[in-house]
Amino acid sequence: ASMGRTVVELFYDVVSPYSWLGFEVLCRYQHIWNIDLRLRPAFLGGIMKATGNQPPAMLPKRGEYLLKDMKRMGKYYQVPLRISEDDFQRILRTSTLGAMRFITATGMTQPQYLEPLSREFWTRFWSQVILFNYIIFSQVARQAGLSSEVIQKLLENTSSPTVKNRLKETTDEAIKYGAFGLPAAVAHINGEPHLFFGSDRLELLGSILGE
Repeated sequence: ASMGRTVVELFYDVVSPYSWLGFEVLCRYQHIWNIDLRLRPAFLGGIMKATGNQPPAMLPKRGEYLLKDMKRMGKYYQVPLRISEDDFQRILRTSTLGAMRFITATGMTQPQYLEPLSREFWTRFWSQVILFNYIIFSQVARQAGLSSEVIQKLLENTSSPTVKNRLKETTDEAIKYGAFGLPAAVAHINGEPHLFFGSDRLELLGSILGE
């Protein structure tokens, strides 16, 4: 870690609205807390399958609560998260594997764009309710500031074995730390990883960091 900063890894998938909330809070706090924030795009579908987890909205009462909770959280954290009951069905029908590979490819070669690109994907999916395909990837990347030439290379790399393996490795790492869903923040303190699941445990993360 640089300058005695604590490394905090954030594992996330843009299909997860709670990941967006956790992402925005940690992106803000990386300038306030003495942390080295490392963004780790992972694949939520792979984590759910490996751990036998189910989407929380599969339980109707929990789904009702989540709708209210996300609206409150979005307002509190000033994240433009829009959600309706239909979104739960939309999530279940959507695979973000292609999007997370594209984000992974960007992180590997253009790491300075990882934060704005991820944010643009969430904005499309959770503010504008747009489904993902390769045309959307290009639009999102342009919006995040990437040039057409770089975007073309990223699109070519998205389905390469190197990128596929990197996303799989990152997803497996999250599972190894104990993740069963996303977001998962891992703080490395005195050589020991501490896992915090969800976007509502960030004050505990702050506490363990001494912040």
